[in-house]
Amino acid sequence: MPIVESQLDTRRAVYDFTLAAGEPWLHEVKRGQVLRILDLEGNQAVDTLFYSTADPLERYSAQDTIRAQRNLYLSAGSVLLSNLGNPMGTIVADTCGRHDTLGGACAAESNTARYALEKRYMHNCRDNFLTALTHCTCGVGTQMTKRDIVSNINFFMNVPVTPLGKLTFEDGISAPGKYVDIRADMDVTVLISNCPQLNNPCNGYDPTPVRLLVWAAP
Repeated sequence: MPIVESQLDTRRAVYDFTLAAGEPWLHEVKRGQVLRILDLEGNQAVDTLFYSTADPLERYSAQDTIRAQRNLYLSAGSVLLSNLGNPMGTIVADTCGRHDTLGGACAAESNTARYALEKRYMHNCRDNFLTALTHCTCGVGTQMTKRDIVSNINFFMNVPVTPLGKLTFEDGISAPGKYVDIRADMDVTVLISNCPQLNNPCNGYDPTPVRLLVWAAP
């Protein structure tokens, strides 16, 4: 996968926020602006969704994105498509090299099914998504609900597909200071869960903060 470094200067960012381990984040990124997700300590999975700010019924589509680029993984040059087939964002820089589109978000139900009954009440990404959405009126007065949570991107997460078509959760391929830059191709509302998962190696069994920066459009 291509490694493409950014020429953007962090001192010129118009937004700079460190998102604590396990916490949600919801923020609008205007067309032409660039969002950077920076893995501060390495191996931190960052579950991410994109919604059109004008009409959140238009949102990131894993199926359309995978089909259009003919690749299960995202990297520099990947275009993130909506369920209407419109470009929502383009990865313009990436120093990690590969990001997951299939693993989905951890949830109380999946923690129970995959690991143990007592894991049901652990902090998870789906609950993070719900917490952020229920405190937001996005677009033209639209209240978002659990129906609006779709298949997400897992930036920095390593989910290989086996020859038998199964998914495996492996140690991350990121490292401290790795980042991905996404240019917004429309006004988007970005929803992130900085994954709190403790039961598989996607976070090295130790969730850590990430840094989120936004640069103004040229």
